[in-house]
Amino acid sequence: MVTSGYENRKARVEMLPLIDVVFLLLVFFIYAMLSMVVHRGLRVELPEASTAQLDRKDYVSITIARDNTLFVEDEPVDLDGLVGRVVGRSGQPSDFPVFINGDRGSDLGTAIRVLDVLRRAGITEISFECREEP
Repeated sequence: MVTSGYENRKARVEMLPLIDVVFLLLVFFIYAMLSMVVHRGLRVELPEASTAQLDRKDYVSITIARDNTLFVEDEPVDLDGLVGRVVGRSGQPSDFPVFINGDRGSDLGTAIRVLDVLRRAGITEISFECREEP
């Protein structure tokens, strides 16, 4: 019986195809994770600030539209019902941080009134959302 030596070779695991597969899985899971990000506010054009930071855990989103209409988690609300909606969403006034995102065309007075109403209700962890300056 003639042997070619091919029968005596040991099986090898090729690393390059394995690295390609692992990289594709990594890209897939990163893309899937980014597509599942929950955006709670309405789409507005945020103002810019040089010290803008992104820190979102679990929060309540208040949106001030261009026409100064208020929204809590995409539901319209007036200034009198704002605290009730925020506290109803979070359970207690200080449980979750509150993010106020206002359109740059909205009035500053509306944002100040919202901030004042929230602070009078005992909500102290309030931040304004803005974009980082280019």
